[in-house]
Amino acid sequence: MLSYAVRRLLGAIPTLLVILTITFFLVRLAPGGPFDGERSLPAEIERNLAAAYHLDEPLPMQYLRYLGQVVQGDFGPSFKYKDFSVTQLIWSGFPVSLQLGGTAMLLAVVVGTALGAFAALRQNSGLDHAVMGTAMFGIAVPNFVIAPLLTLVLGVHLGLLPTGGWGTWQQMLLPVVALALPQIAYIARMTRASMIELLRSNFIRTARAKGLPERVTILRHALKGALLPVVSYLGPATAAVITGSVVIEQIFGIPGIGRYFVQGALNRDYTLVMGVVIFYGVLIILFNLIVDLAYGLLDPRVRYD
Repeated sequence: MLSYAVRRLLGAIPTLLVILTITFFLVRLAPGGPFDGERSLPAEIERNLAAAYHLDEPLPMQYLRYLGQVVQGDFGPSFKYKDFSVTQLIWSGFPVSLQLGGTAMLLAVVVGTALGAFAALRQNSGLDHAVMGTAMFGIAVPNFVIAPLLTLVLGVHLGLLPTGGWGTWQQMLLPVVALALPQIAYIARMTRASMIELLRSNFIRTARAKGLPERVTILRHALKGALLPVVSYLGPATAAVITGSVVIEQIFGIPGIGRYFVQGALNRDYTLVMGVVIFYGVLIILFNLIVDLAYGLLDPRVRYD
């Protein structure tokens, strides 16, 4: 398994290089620059700033320079946050995004798996139709619509929860729920479909015929097998939730890495956008690798040579 993990990590290097290259040239195609403000700077000051950040060099030279910095683990200075490097900004915002996304995914896995299992055990019942109808609503309505609605109803009109900030569990509740709801819907549907198929399989009928308690049959055999497609989904989904909480962080004023990404894009902060994109790419690769390794623990037929 270790050799497989090493091969996967080495094989991810070309992928990261492609991500870096495409992002580097795309961000520079956007109109404007990092020093374009409301008031125009004198031409001499603009030239000095461009020279200080090597923006006066040809693009291929800038690319090679930046590539050399990234290899050394340096994402460069931020053009807008003068007192911070990009690495410092990422590591200051990532723990908040990780806490937000990790809590949302934990809630989604627990609630989604439970709802999907109950729906599968009561197939075509009123509970099944209610769970699947709610799941379709959760999939169809994006979280950037759900989040303002939750804020308006629970925060503004009823005054039950704060509508912004971060730190207390009351401040965490609304953004976590808003981020988790679509994932709960996806996981519930996948769990239900997989479990219905497994409940009709031969080894489940054999377990029941041998007198194995129904609770043990469901939990130890059916549910464990039903989690395989969910585990496959969790890798990219977890990375997407942690890195895709940009809108939620903006709505609730959460000081996470997604907020820096939005501000970096608006301010044409090239190094900040590049650093966040590369960091996101590394996260997605790592989460997918973890999921592949977890498959071997859930399914004894899977072998990594």
